[in-house]
Amino acid sequence: MSKDKYPLLHTINDPQDLRDVPRAQLRELSDELRNYLLDSVAQTTGHLSSNLGTVELTVALHYVYNTPEDRIVWDVGHQTYPHKILTGRRDRMATLRQLGGLSGFPQRTESAYDTFGTAHSSTSISAALGMALAAKHKGEDRRVVAVIGDGAMTAGMAFEALNNAGIADTNLLVILNDNDMSISPPVGALNRYLAQLMSGRFYTAAKNAGKTVLKGAPPLFELAKRIEEHAKGMVVPATLFEKFGFNYIGPIDGHDLDSLIPTLENIKQLEGPQFLHVVTKKGKGYELAEADPVTYHFPGKIDLAVGVQKPAVAPKPTFSQVFGHWLCDMAEADPRLVGITPAMREGSGMVEFHKRFPDRYYDVGIAEQHAVTFAAGMACEGLKPVVAIYSTFLQRAYDQLIHDVAIQNLPVVFALDRSGLVGADGATHAGAYDIAFLRCIPNMSVACPSDENECRQLLSTAFAQNHPVAVRYPRGAGIGAVQQPGLEGLPFGKGEIRRQGKGIAILAFGTLLHPALEAAQALGATVVNMRWAKPLDTELLLQVARNHQALVTVEEGCAMGGAGSAVLEALVAAGMALPVLQLGLDDTFIEHGDPARLLTLQGLDAAGIQASITRRFAELLAPVARAA
Repeated sequence: MSKDKYPLLHTINDPQDLRDVPRAQLRELSDELRNYLLDSVAQTTGHLSSNLGTVELTVALHYVYNTPEDRIVWDVGHQTYPHKILTGRRDRMATLRQLGGLSGFPQRTESAYDTFGTAHSSTSISAALGMALAAKHKGEDRRVVAVIGDGAMTAGMAFEALNNAGIADTNLLVILNDNDMSISPPVGALNRYLAQLMSGRFYTAAKNAGKTVLKGAPPLFELAKRIEEHAKGMVVPATLFEKFGFNYIGPIDGHDLDSLIPTLENIKQLEGPQFLHVVTKKGKGYELAEADPVTYHFPGKIDLAVGVQKPAVAPKPTFSQVFGHWLCDMAEADPRLVGITPAMREGSGMVEFHKRFPDRYYDVGIAEQHAVTFAAGMACEGLKPVVAIYSTFLQRAYDQLIHDVAIQNLPVVFALDRSGLVGADGATHAGAYDIAFLRCIPNMSVACPSDENECRQLLSTAFAQNHPVAVRYPRGAGIGAVQQPGLEGLPFGKGEIRRQGKGIAILAFGTLLHPALEAAQALGATVVNMRWAKPLDTELLLQVARNHQALVTVEEGCAMGGAGSAVLEALVAAGMALPVLQLGLDDTFIEHGDPARLLTLQGLDAAGIQASITRRFAELLAPVARAA
């Protein structure tokens, strides 16, 4: 972008250049940085509101601290675009979230300034504490800062780290970026407590009462709930965090450099764990994003003058929307249904359900472990919980899935959004492992719909079961299959032959059925829509195996331990010796890029499937080719 438009910003190639800027010019620099960010994200897509809210905080941190020698850990990392721009990556912002380009999150392999890779919530304090204690252990004099949002403070891991850090006797600074917003509107007693801290009464109390602590304070969430009602003594903002052993400072304006910089300079001289509470506005500086930070959290490409525009032609419904419609319809039919999400209302397609069934909608905050056990408790009492959760986030609740749901064989439905590759969000958000880590759990079943209509039907099938079932589906839209009305399911654990051929049979799990059909057309192969990774339709599998010379399994998930492995296990158990080619995701972390391009690189598009089969089974295909 033009140096004339951003003259000061174009002089900043690393934080040392920033530290050479006179303090009086930092406001001008921040304005340029914010506008550069707006121009960049409008063209590339990415997280917008969260990054607009951290411009001044980012400038102040790199101005005061000697990065990268001093460490900054950004929680989640979806607010680090200003950080990337100031740390030598300004001219690469046009490649953001594209194949071979900059990641949308911090990556240690991308820059020395990205001290810890983040993309999931609530990990920053733990990582920063580890770094601070490592520095102490090695006798190195450095400061470590964790920047965490108020939404991420709803996760138990953040409090586990605070509890440890408060007694660790190390120079750790935790900055709470309080913008009253995570992705969905924040929920929970802690968030109400943080919001109340911002009121004038509590800010004054913080200045005047400082270290006052209410004796016999009730537990954390009860304190947050009743804070306005206390008549005995004064509860101050410091109470909660000083109970953990931190020196609490704030709240201060996170957009006021004249407040941020002196405060950080003072904190840098202090010993022991420090907690700075800054108040920012998500979407700061862009009126449309300030007014609607949820829509502008990740708005896609936009015209900055007019904002987010509805497409001229209605797009195909996404799998998330298909789930949302099914959820409302099933809730209308069955009063036992309750919907649960760990802070992903919009992403999981639950906005309409929340509006229509507010008493049956539960957003538990960024607390995946709690979400799963909470669902288990409801299921124990005869309700039918549906947990809408991204595949990659269910990884965070694996013990609860086994211990609290599966061992007790409770009828919880897991609607696994973002299964398979997710494109621009990269390896941290890819749902590559769910088939492998779910199918090994007793009592669990795993459904793999091939299109939107089948997704709706298999959700109904899952809901009808009396044991835990996961329905995995990808991000975005499918082939545009027309959804059939009603709530009829499909037979449990049964697949279907979609194309009859000879010689080779392709067993497809999920949406890769469609490129498999295209490849099979050229090869004269049979195609089976397996539908279920667990239980396998072994009757159909063995029938197909007996009538073909080789099998090919295709799945958008890790090949190791996935559905293809289940097929091999079933064949071995039946005493059948048959060559099997497993096609799935490689044993590597697949980085960000266009989803279709990534599938091509993995050999999972129609041409790639055809090429892999041709290479492996050339001799089997030769007679077919001659006959054709």
